[in-house]
Amino acid sequence: QVQLVESGGGLVQAGGSARLSCAASGRAVSENNMAWFRAALGKEREFVAAMSRSGGITYNADSVKGRFTMFRDSVKNTVHLQMRSLEPEDTAIYYCALDTILTIASQDIAPYAYWGQGTQVTVSS
Repeated sequence: QVQLVESGGGLVQAGGSARLSCAASGRAVSENNMAWFRAALGKEREFVAAMSRSGGITYNADSVKGRFTMFRDSVKNTVHLQMRSLEPEDTAIYYCALDTILTIASQDIAPYAYWGQGTQVTVSS
């Protein structure tokens, strides 16, 4: 059974940093595609970043603007999202997702069969 558990959210001041973690069990993060999505209050879930099993990474350039970095720790079977220069617009629930099928990680929600419960990030101005 696949389980994804996010952590690291909380209240952060604008301009600050935070690191989110997603611990996986049941599947290896290095052998599957992993992604981060976020959902602000009243808005649809939005792509943030994705890492293919090969290690290639894509970001939502419009919203992330080079401020976020996704990386994985294969030993701990965890992926992280390092967020810098946070803005109030980054306030959202952040979700980790896992896809076992595709070769290249998608920016769409549909391919991801497994999701974590989400972690709230609130950026105060």
